[in-house]
Amino acid sequence: MQALPPGSTIGILGAGQLGRMLAVAAAQLGFKCHVYSDVPGPACDVAGATTLGAYEDLAKVEAFAAQTDVVTYEFENVPVAAAAAVERIRPVRPGLKALEVAQDRLTEKRFVSGLGIPIAPFAPVEGAADFAAAIGAVGTPAIIKTRRLGYDGKGQARVEAAGDLPAAFEAIGRAPATLEALVRFACEVSVLLVRSVGGETRFYDIPVNRHEGGILRASAVPCDLPSAHQARARDIAGKLAEALDYVGVLGVEMFYAGDAPEPLLINEFAPRVHNSGHWTMDACAVGQFENHIRAVAGWPLGTTERHSDCRMTNLIGAEVAEWPQLAAEAGACLHVYGKNEARPGRKMGHVNRLKPRSDAG
Repeated sequence: MQALPPGSTIGILGAGQLGRMLAVAAAQLGFKCHVYSDVPGPACDVAGATTLGAYEDLAKVEAFAAQTDVVTYEFENVPVAAAAAVERIRPVRPGLKALEVAQDRLTEKRFVSGLGIPIAPFAPVEGAADFAAAIGAVGTPAIIKTRRLGYDGKGQARVEAAGDLPAAFEAIGRAPATLEALVRFACEVSVLLVRSVGGETRFYDIPVNRHEGGILRASAVPCDLPSAHQARARDIAGKLAEALDYVGVLGVEMFYAGDAPEPLLINEFAPRVHNSGHWTMDACAVGQFENHIRAVAGWPLGTTERHSDCRMTNLIGAEVAEWPQLAAEAGACLHVYGKNEARPGRKMGHVNRLKPRSDAG
């Protein structure tokens, strides 16, 4: 394909903070952005145009698509029917396959496992009739997770013993679910890659992630994983991206088990720019948002090299009120998302704390 020239319009399905940062990155390259969302959000404040409408209103979705040159999405729960409606008019990048796989945890687990990529034992749970078989396949301790719409620790419950499963299933609203073995891991890492329309793939450095209450709290680079294990992590993520025929930035979360026979197990992947890649905005010459825009527009990919060490910390809920101190802090790069209400557990911004690069790379 020919690269889209500056002045072209990139459509974004979704109006959250990821869409906002994509629109800012697009503007820096001379693109216009048109956001489609069922509710107003932070991306609407910076996009050149916004269409508000239900994702089920396929006529409106198609009319939106006709006003763009290419369309991407900023969250993985965009209804597949809406993305398919766009694709009838304009290219969608990443494509529908990544959406279809990522929206259902059971589909995702089966897809990843089918590629020969290591994951924790899992089993489907549709109702009480599945309890015994699921416990038999997975064992305990385990975690039961809704197959759809779970994020930031929502839609899941711990299962310490077999007798806990009925109550845990009730706690997640008796929704179709997967039971997954609890992985004993040293840390969680993520692989962030960007893949072009032609299949060129570049990788950012691997951050170590820390969670609190199911929400990502911080991501830091560099990590101290052995180089062979880092190469293994990149190979796994690259294989997944190729199988999805992926275009854009892909985030792949993994459990790192150290000296275990299989040191890396995929937890899940996100077919979009990823919270654990926010450090790239300030520690790399070309961050994840710009590289995603480059990929979906058919441009040459930018460098993924890191010039600084960085620790990204999410600002959750009322913590965003600390902006005066953070703005005055040396070496801190502040990003505030412009959300109207600082609710508990809500990501309101992040801060990237930079230091000179400490490793040879």
